[in-house]
Amino acid sequence: MIVNSAASSVTARTRVVIQKALSADHDVTLAETTRRGHATRLAQGAVSEGVDVVVVLGGDGTLNEAANGLAGSSTALAPLPGGSTNVFARTLGLSDDPIEATASLLDALAAGSIKRIGLGDANGRFFLFHCGIGFDAAVVEQVEKRGSLKRYAGHPLFMYAAADTWLRHYDRSSPAFTVVHQSEVDGGTTDETDEIDASFALFLNTNPYTYLGTRPFDVAPDATLDRPLTVITIPHLKLLPLTRIATAALRDGTTLRTNSAVDYRPDISAVSVKAHRPFPYQLDGDYLGDVDELEIRHSPDILDLVLPIERDA
Repeated sequence: MIVNSAASSVTARTRVVIQKALSADHDVTLAETTRRGHATRLAQGAVSEGVDVVVVLGGDGTLNEAANGLAGSSTALAPLPGGSTNVFARTLGLSDDPIEATASLLDALAAGSIKRIGLGDANGRFFLFHCGIGFDAAVVEQVEKRGSLKRYAGHPLFMYAAADTWLRHYDRSSPAFTVVHQSEVDGGTTDETDEIDASFALFLNTNPYTYLGTRPFDVAPDATLDRPLTVITIPHLKLLPLTRIATAALRDGTTLRTNSAVDYRPDISAVSVKAHRPFPYQLDGDYLGDVDELEIRHSPDILDLVLPIERDA
């Protein structure tokens, strides 16, 4: 059981209650993260010791780190919500309350509800639910600069950061990068390419993209754990088209498939991103800096995941 005690929803009481509940029927070893990247090392250690399941109590960033330590192994990942948004855990159908989610986890473990899933991969680092580049990542960077407020402000902080980034912290004057799609024919690729200049792009392994309070922000209805990635490219950051995109996402996201301001492509196995100038990127809500190039792929059947039995897998 990997715990990030600094995560927004993690308290000493919550940690003790969950550990006690899991220990009733399982041998449990507790490990707490102390620095960025620590969860990956702890997960790798669990694999080498032959651990069956790694339970992660923390936010999406801690979950991402653990997934990177487990990918390619037979040790399963079991998420518990401990952060401010908990996108992946909620996408799986878990309660946002970590103790209630533990009850679902115990039922899933008792039923052996474990499925092999695919992950996204950006320059060799895996992501569970999405990779965001350009404007999206610049917003995450601004949120992380105000990390001390994240535990208390949560979603209002993200909304403020989005507006502030659009106004002051991101160059909207010209596209920052080019998304390069290689044509696919009968499961293979050709030398033909389709290039789109853009300021904002999302590569989604699941949907929704995030949550605003209790409301899902649906941008990619085609993105599921059973399919390759859905790629959404937004060439321009004009206010009116962005507002319409956000409004559609708060409904059900289906109209984004035909929105003229969006290039929407499901079932993409690989794509390249080339910079016009260094651009920021984030994975599963963690800002990872600026790069000149990204190679993004879907890696099928690479992680065992414990799924709530209420979920139709």
